Amino acid sequence: MNAPLDVSLFARAARPITSYRKYWAHRFGPAPFLPMSRAEMEALGWDSCDIVLVTGDAYVDHPSFGMAVIGRVLEAQGFRVGIIAQPDWTSAEPFRALGRPNLFWGVTAGNMDSMINRYTADRKLRSDDAYTPGDVAGKRPDRAAIVYSQRCREAFKDVPVVLGGIEGSLRRIAHYDYWSDKVRHSVVLDAKCDLLLYGNAERAIVEIAHRLAAKEPVESITDVRGTAFVRRDAPEGWFEIDSTEVDQPGRVEDHVNPYLTIAEQAKEQGASCMKEEGTQPLTFVPKAKLKVPPRDHTVIRLPSYEQVKSDSVLYAHANRVLHLETNPGNARSLVQAHAQRDVWLTPPPIPLTTAEMDHVFGLPYARAPHPAYGDAKIPAWEMIRFSVNIMRGCFGGCTFCSITEHEGRIIQSRSEDSIIREVEEIRDKVAGFTGVISDLGGPTANMYRIGCKSPEIEAACRRPSCVYPGICSNLKTDHGPLVKLYRRARALKGVKKILIGSGLRYDLAVQSPEYVKELVQHHVGGYLKIAPEHTEAGPLTKMMKPGIGSYDRFKAMFDKYSKEAGKEQYLIPYFIAAHPGTSDEDMMNLALWLKRNGFRADQVQTFYPSPMATATAMYHSAKNPLRKIGRASEAVDVVKGERRRRLHKAFLRYHDPNNWPALREALKQMGRADLIGNGRHHLVPAFQPAIDGSYASPRRKNSTPRKGTVLTQHTGLPPRKSR
Repeated sequence: MNAPLDVSLFARAARPITSYRKYWAHRFGPAPFLPMSRAEMEALGWDSCDIVLVTGDAYVDHPSFGMAVIGRVLEAQGFRVGIIAQPDWTSAEPFRALGRPNLFWGVTAGNMDSMINRYTADRKLRSDDAYTPGDVAGKRPDRAAIVYSQRCREAFKDVPVVLGGIEGSLRRIAHYDYWSDKVRHSVVLDAKCDLLLYGNAERAIVEIAHRLAAKEPVESITDVRGTAFVRRDAPEGWFEIDSTEVDQPGRVEDHVNPYLTIAEQAKEQGASCMKEEGTQPLTFVPKAKLKVPPRDHTVIRLPSYEQVKSDSVLYAHANRVLHLETNPGNARSLVQAHAQRDVWLTPPPIPLTTAEMDHVFGLPYARAPHPAYGDAKIPAWEMIRFSVNIMRGCFGGCTFCSITEHEGRIIQSRSEDSIIREVEEIRDKVAGFTGVISDLGGPTANMYRIGCKSPEIEAACRRPSCVYPGICSNLKTDHGPLVKLYRRARALKGVKKILIGSGLRYDLAVQSPEYVKELVQHHVGGYLKIAPEHTEAGPLTKMMKPGIGSYDRFKAMFDKYSKEAGKEQYLIPYFIAAHPGTSDEDMMNLALWLKRNGFRADQVQTFYPSPMATATAMYHSAKNPLRKIGRASEAVDVVKGERRRRLHKAFLRYHDPNNWPALREALKQMGRADLIGNGRHHLVPAFQPAIDGSYASPRRKNSTPRKGTVLTQHTGLPPRKSR
């Protein structure tokens, strides 16, 4: 958008992270790498660390790795920061390696939720870990945020523990846990941390560090946005609202047919629009008599842990209210009782301004793994070493995605100059650079500098998505700044090619033919990954994804501009099997669409219920939190059980002979035996070849290439970043 976030209502409400007086230890200057050992501390002239960060990832000093960002941000404030990466969690001793932190522990499970990192969607152990040297699995515990926090407490029990990262963000209230198939406490209680920081935490961590350095007790720090903590009593001057007053879990009214007249609408509801005798006159209440509590001193009480654990309808209701209170411009505090204790959540953090984003990404990162790892390969680093993150956030609102719960919907963009400087730094300093930038993107490829037309409307909005069910009329869809950035970046000396690896929001892209042409003709390396996720309305409405018609419109533009450039290029669509709201017939129709369009998917994924996602609430409750929740409200078809989940996945791989027996049986049960046969219109053949379990599908010109992929937390689903 033309007006950057700096001039929005959000920016005027927050203290800039660069405005604090630096801590006295700034005299030591920045470290080449944040120290991981006592020897490195001594080489820097340190006798102790002010803050020790514990992470489940290998330490890569790069702005794509959360702990590197937090460490460098705190270092820029003048604090001495050490890192303990992937410690042995079986005792507290490894957590004492850097000595007692002067101020606090900072704990994270890593860039990914530790359970999603370790287990597949079928709850089976993974054999690798992209965030570990050598791609070795098993270097972090299950529920690492809890285990690390407890070990820190054992190591030095009087040092405050501040928990952060995506694992904490997704577990900040009582949440359904897919791996144990039950509702668990807020991680604040299980981890026994003093503070939980949710979302992107630079603003919060800077304020907390300075307040702790000023000797303020950690238990008194209860007014920082984007935090969660335990409280026994409500403070004075606060107004409490029961969540059922915000979104009452009662009877759901039917949608009114917009094509009926007023009289017809009344008749359908058993009423009349005729004038009634004895009608009571309207009584107006003077505005002065209405008592509206101030939002900044209002807390919404969610159903307790005990209630949501035993009542899935109340769980869905609590999830809906949580998502209604996610806009930093109007969100209120939330509170949820766990027995005799309350877990409080302050409103979401104020997004960073463009100047603050430039500051964070311009810090002196080494842009390499710590030397302690030697020549060991870290797959996650290898994937992003030549990529540049240009923005944060996503306003798509996909219900299965973790971005909303962590980064929020407000787009935070870097300046063009900041991005270009990073490209030049990669060109000049990163070993192995061949002239190809692998990505200029973020959670989504094409939301750079896109946002609401009005800061006031943006601050007041409570919609879960800016692009569903259609693109909001208040959304500026100008891709001009992104086109300008692409052109400037690829014109740099020494840069041969700029690829776009982040997932594309194609329903947004088609609003700008200029952008699509620029992307297709200059920034696609033969294949472009996009994520329709499905073709059928049932699952798409539960995902909050556009209809397949949007894909068709984008494909027409993609093919047109590829042909104009004389390039043979292909779209690689990704789909999700077994998402809530998906029937067996929906998967059958998707398989028919795939065959009709010549796609043979080699990499497919089954819905993975990540904590706190809206789709996970559907999975657990069989209710739809996108609408008001009630005992008799819309039921959602939930795909549970290994047999049915495997069947839905088999439909995506209809071409694999290993799946044909199950598909034949299912088609017969569905009354669609007409799809079994050897003709072009059939889905699976009637014959069965010898199966040895090692079938590999023949290559088609538009099948997915087998390349190394890295797990991402954006969807909680391997192996892509697509939106």
